[in-house]
Order: sequence, then structure tokens, then C-alpha cells
Amino acid sequence: MAATVVRYLRSVGSPTSAPAEREPEPVDALPRPDLRAVGDDERAPVSPAEFRAVLGNFASGVTVITAPPGTDEDGAGGGGGPAGFACQSFASLSLDPPLVTFMVARTSTTWPRIARAGVFCVNILGAEQGELCRSFAVSGADKFAGVAHTPAPVTGSPQLDAVPAWIDCRIHAVHTGGDHLIVVGRVVAMGAAGEGDPLLFHKGRFGRLAD
Repeated sequence: MAATVVRYLRSVGSPTSAPAEREPEPVDALPRPDLRAVGDDERAPVSPAEFRAVLGNFASGVTVITAPPGTDEDGAGGGGGPAGFACQSFASLSLDPPLVTFMVARTSTTWPRIARAGVFCVNILGAEQGELCRSFAVSGADKFAGVAHTPAPVTGSPQLDAVPAWIDCRIHAVHTGGDHLIVVGRVVAMGAAGEGDPLLFHKGRFGRLAD
């Protein structure tokens, strides 16, 4: 039976084996940059202040998204050190295939470096790692100064030491969402320590689970 199936696939031009895994390709850092959710002649239905105040009632976990050193804008080597930024808009997306997602502002200066790398690692922070989160939330500083990390097993993205869990990903797709981008990653490796409380973010402040 197996031989018959293979002969049929060959007769119709279908591949009989899975293609070899390829290196990740850089993605478009700003797809369709002209897309707007509200036109120039429209009034936004809610103010930014009201939007932040209401959505601040939703508590979330906190992560640091990292990527390995990439390339320069012209494709040459030596694109600086690794990239990373603090991110609370992270979620699981799909079980089959295993996909995760995070959102990033289209004005982010870190995102283009991650896009050029084509890969990233999600570092899920623990309750005692508020200061680590703050160090990755600033702009223009060496965010990795004094931060111990090792290469994630598949992509080489920085896996921060002592995080409760990490998820190694290749960029699967990027979609526009108003002033943010929706980045979808395909999981290629992951791990968890299985202990400790998560770092939470609620109404502009860090928190932790209460007994």
C-alpha cells in the first residue's frame, strides 16, 4: 500500500518527503504602513486616555522578547548586539501548529532588528523580576548590560537566566493592527522551571498573585 501511495504522489507531481528546514528569512518590519484604523477625517470613538484607563483593568503577565544579533540595514554583518524589549501583549494562539503571538508598536526601534533576525525568544518573567522588566522597557540604553543569558537551543535568541519559562520561535507571520503590528511566531522549542509566581501588570503597576 505504501509503495502504491508513493507512486501516485509522484505521478501527480506531489512531494513524497518533507522539505528540509530552511534558515529564517527576514520579514517586512512594517507591512502596509499606510493602513489606518481611523481616517484623517474621522473622530476616534474614544480618547487615548480613556482607552488606557479602561484597558488597564485587564491584568496580564509580562515578558521580554529577545532576538540574536542580526545584520545591518544593507545586509552586511555586524548589526550590533542582541535585541530585546519588554512586552505584556503576549498570548498563546494555536496548538496545532504551535503558534504564539505578541503585539509591538509600529514606532518601536527594536522591532525592525527582530524582523531582520526572523526569530525571537519569549522570556516569561517571574514575580521578582520587575527590575529586569524595567531595564528592557527603556529606549536607547544597553538593555543586556549585566543581564546573564544563554542562546535558545534552536534560534540562538537570548534566553534570560532565571526566568520561569521561555519559548523559542521563528517569525511565522506579521499583520497590521492600527498603530501596532501583530507578530505570530511558530514555536520550535520551549521550557519551564515549573515553580515561582508570575510577574503581573495591572493599572500601570507590577503585582503578584495573592494567596
